[in-house]
Amino acid sequence: MIRIAIQSKGRLHEQTMDLLTEADIKLDSIRRTLLVKSRNFPLEVLYLRDDDIPQSVADGTADLGIVGENEFMEQQAEADVAMRLGFSRCRLSLAIPKKTDYEGLQWFEGKKIATSYPVILQKFLAEKGIHAHIHKIAGSVEIAPGIGLADAIFDIVSSGSTLVSNNLKEVEVVMESEALLIANRELSEENKQVLQQLLFRLEAVRQAEDKKYVRMNVPRNQLKAVLGVLPGLKSPTIIPLADEDWCCVHTVLDQKCFWDIIGQLKELGAQGILVTPIEKMIL
Repeated sequence: MIRIAIQSKGRLHEQTMDLLTEADIKLDSIRRTLLVKSRNFPLEVLYLRDDDIPQSVADGTADLGIVGENEFMEQQAEADVAMRLGFSRCRLSLAIPKKTDYEGLQWFEGKKIATSYPVILQKFLAEKGIHAHIHKIAGSVEIAPGIGLADAIFDIVSSGSTLVSNNLKEVEVVMESEALLIANRELSEENKQVLQQLLFRLEAVRQAEDKKYVRMNVPRNQLKAVLGVLPGLKSPTIIPLADEDWCCVHTVLDQKCFWDIIGQLKELGAQGILVTPIEKMIL
């Protein structure tokens, strides 16, 4: 049995639970408790605060954890990154009052910066040769300049709406962040095998993200042209039809290029285009 620590609430919690569900790991979500076992996989979930997850994995309280990269880097916990999960994306940025003129990093020399991430900020400033005063705040960092507590802030930015509502502007992106699956460095051989099974499932789910399975009937005399515009995983599947002048082509398309390619296929005479979502993809 392997134990994974995840955030007890919030957006990262919801996205993590969705991922586990897609990986067919069944958990009792009717009544949340501190520790919940899966009904069909050798895994149990430990619900923790996000800032407690890195250290709980490092000290072996949990074998695995799903945590934001920002929190993992700030805690400097001695654990390994087993997989980058690609969701819960954000960035850590420096922001200053909206009406302030800004010409570069040197502006921060001697300034007071409020943040919940002093370790990451201190490392960045040291690398850039900037000497500033770091004021650690547990929450509501964005209000610090407005109440005279700091000249600037260093905080998480997603949409930027919080900055706008507090009359701030983002001037420097220090790091990009996403959800990580982290692992204890002293996993038993048994738990290493369970981790590999879990990674296999998660990778299958991730590979299917934003992918569409497409089937279409294509005039045989346009087959070469159609294949020329398909960026499938490998060679598309081609199936002969009763009408020898037509064939059926099966392929996989990325959502981001889907409509452009479909338009080209229509112009080449493709008909009966059937599009279905993909739940899992094993390469």
